[in-house]
Amino acid sequence: MIRSHWALAGAAAVSILASSPLWAEQAGMVKVSKGAVSIEREGRKLAAGVGTPVQVADRVRTGPDGSVGVTLRDNTLLSAGPNSLIVIDRFAYDSVTQEGKISVGVRKGTLAVASGRIAKRTPESVDFHTPTSILGVRGTEFVIEVEGDGDE
Repeated sequence: MIRSHWALAGAAAVSILASSPLWAEQAGMVKVSKGAVSIEREGRKLAAGVGTPVQVADRVRTGPDGSVGVTLRDNTLLSAGPNSLIVIDRFAYDSVTQEGKISVGVRKGTLAVASGRIAKRTPESVDFHTPTSILGVRGTEFVIEVEGDGDE
């Protein structure tokens, strides 16, 4: 009888977490962080160490000595080099159907991408945009470089 109460409590906790807005907006996680790396979220600047959640609308910024690797929930890999600014504009993913949408802004710097499940299933659902262009995904690995001081 005690076990069934714990099972119910555990199921309720999972249900609450899965339905919370924070859980729904988590796009991925920082897997590698070197040098100066931060996440700007809701007007706050957070250190972006390994294991830090990355959410929709986060601005991931690297300093002159920084680099960061982010793994999105669909296994898309994003690797930003020094002096980069990327923004997770949109991320939605259904792990059952493996369908979703990704839109990432590259404001400045370099970003290497290895596409994940969403791009493999529906490549038209994934785009990366710079201040001057929009790139659709048709391959699985590519690099984007944006010169200048773009911050928006």
